Amino acid sequence: MKIYNSLGPNPRALRMLLIEKNLTFPTERIDLLAAENRAGDYAVRNPGAQLPSMVTDGGMMIAETTPIFEYLEDKYPSPPMVGSSAEEKAECRMWMRRVELKITEHVYCAFRYGPGLEMYQQRQAVFPDMFEGLKSQIDVGLEWLDPLLAGKEFLCGTRFTVADIVLFAALDFGQGIQIPAVLSDNVEAWFQRVNSRPSALASIDEEGTAAGFRGV
Repeated sequence: MKIYNSLGPNPRALRMLLIEKNLTFPTERIDLLAAENRAGDYAVRNPGAQLPSMVTDGGMMIAETTPIFEYLEDKYPSPPMVGSSAEEKAECRMWMRRVELKITEHVYCAFRYGPGLEMYQQRQAVFPDMFEGLKSQIDVGLEWLDPLLAGKEFLCGTRFTVADIVLFAALDFGQGIQIPAVLSDNVEAWFQRVNSRPSALASIDEEGTAAGFRGV
């Protein structure tokens, strides 16, 4: 298997998962800032141009983070990062869907339409008039999440899962661009619990930090 890696919150999320599962694969770096993911052989094999992606031993390219996480969970079930039972897996998938729809996708789009506009306007359709609305939507999502984290260690109770990794990577990146600038009490406490895990520090990309980004 082979991982296509780069800076960015989604590649970091995959790196965190690999560290949590103690997995190592050959890796090729794609220069996201130079739009290398949108040209040449990589774009032909991955028309969505996403990063990260991975190629299986059979030659199949998987280019969406959630299917990558699920594939690795199926291939390497221990330690479980989605779940060990049908109920645990359903709970994790439910929280993944919730945080993606309510928070993380809004963080990424707000970056593309705001602080990252100059970079992305030559690469895809951008809608800068949506920037303020997206920031407000993130606040709404976090306000919804905050009371649901009260008394819980992680999103799935005491289980640390890929849902926590996805949300953490997005919020760490987002705080670097002040989207959102401040986390509410329960979300902040959860964030610090995840941030204290060895995989959080070990997954940070040095080139991303040198480029001025936080948490990528």
